[in-house]
Amino acid sequence: MSDVWIFRHGQAGTRDNYDTLSELGLRQARLLGEHLAAEGLRFGAIYAGELHRQRETAAAVCRVFNEAGIQVPEVQVDPAWTEFDLDATFREIAPRLCHDDEVFRREYAELQKIIQASKGDSAAPIHRKWTRCDVAVMRAWVEGRYDVNCESWNGFRQRVQSCEERLCRPGDGVPIAIFTSATPAAIWVSRILNLDSARTLQLAGALYNTAITVLTRKNGSLSLLSFNAIPHLRDPELRTFR
Repeated sequence: MSDVWIFRHGQAGTRDNYDTLSELGLRQARLLGEHLAAEGLRFGAIYAGELHRQRETAAAVCRVFNEAGIQVPEVQVDPAWTEFDLDATFREIAPRLCHDDEVFRREYAELQKIIQASKGDSAAPIHRKWTRCDVAVMRAWVEGRYDVNCESWNGFRQRVQSCEERLCRPGDGVPIAIFTSATPAAIWVSRILNLDSARTLQLAGALYNTAITVLTRKNGSLSLLSFNAIPHLRDPELRTFR
């Protein structure tokens, strides 16, 4: 039996430069590394999705281990753990929702004004919250309401689950670490608990930045040990969702 430790990335950048870590995100990642090192965790393999914010979080954690004189394996980039492209999803679905839903059209126009006005202001609240437009686009995508040229929800879910053989492979008792985003982590928890897509989105929305989710693998199957743990974020101001 061995465990799979899944970590969400630290707080990301602004809406117009999301695929990076904010200063707070870097601090969260370092605190995560300090916690893991202090707990005596040693990983037999470390994986990260392709996105910069995922790899940057992994690098920050590994840097803490190295500074403590603890050897860590080289981070392997695995596309299965890459988050879906929210910008591409918006570009495809938002115009169709604007055409079909007058309320969405008005709210979306207002959202664009707020985003434009907030450029260059990393402290603007719009960068750190999910709006009604965000939720509406996500729901339409997950429900398959429109055909899209970007990655579909079903295609994305299948991609994330394509690493099942690697995850369920009998281990040597040494944990593996995976640095990813909220939705891939939620997909795997939902798979284990047999939850539907709507519940998967709820789980993804509940995940803190740098939250720890642990799966255990035994006899070729996975079980959930913990979800969304943040023992390293003791100060409430460090606990962010986006």
